[in-house]
Amino acid sequence: MDFNEFKYKTANLKNLELPGMEAQNKLAPIIRIEELKKIEFTTRKSNKAGVMAVFYPDANDITHFVLILRKTYRGVHSNQVGFPGGRIEAFDKNLKHTALRETEEEVGIPQKEIKVLKKLTKLYIPPSDFWVHPYIGIMERTPQFIPQESEVEQILEININEFFDEKNLVVKKLSTSYADEIEVPAFFLAGNVVWGATAMMLSELKDLLAEVL
Repeated sequence: MDFNEFKYKTANLKNLELPGMEAQNKLAPIIRIEELKKIEFTTRKSNKAGVMAVFYPDANDITHFVLILRKTYRGVHSNQVGFPGGRIEAFDKNLKHTALRETEEEVGIPQKEIKVLKKLTKLYIPPSDFWVHPYIGIMERTPQFIPQESEVEQILEININEFFDEKNLVVKKLSTSYADEIEVPAFFLAGNVVWGATAMMLSELKDLLAEVL
């Protein structure tokens, strides 16, 4: 999709209701849905994080957004695909600022160049005890990515046409931090299986964009 067309049509996003958990759960592993039913959120003091889905034109003015493949480390999100973003810090004004700051740190896009269009539905991640707050952003030029060496294994540039191609909705059998050899719904994007919380956020993003594109 041409970026100017994308930019024009997404100007209407701010007026739309969010698809919410119903859209997220389309890409949720069954075990995740069952686990969430058991959690008493009113008594938990969970961590918070902000992440950013940044849309931009490539060299041919085709709309893309960026994901990252995280480094391999001792943690529940090791070597997984996600949005740029991270934990809120005491000096952040709010979670939107967290998402912008972390995006600059992880992939090198200057905060001032991202126009935030809308906040998506927050999502709880049981293995890491985080509430993740996703935002949609847009920038006017092709970014010069600078991956954060300590966090990012690879930057993934996702063509929006690939994102909307139904062939890239798949079911994979994976071993996770909380279960072995389970079937999970996923996106297959830029040669990577994208599942779990990121896939759930992408599912809501896809349904929301489908209303205007």
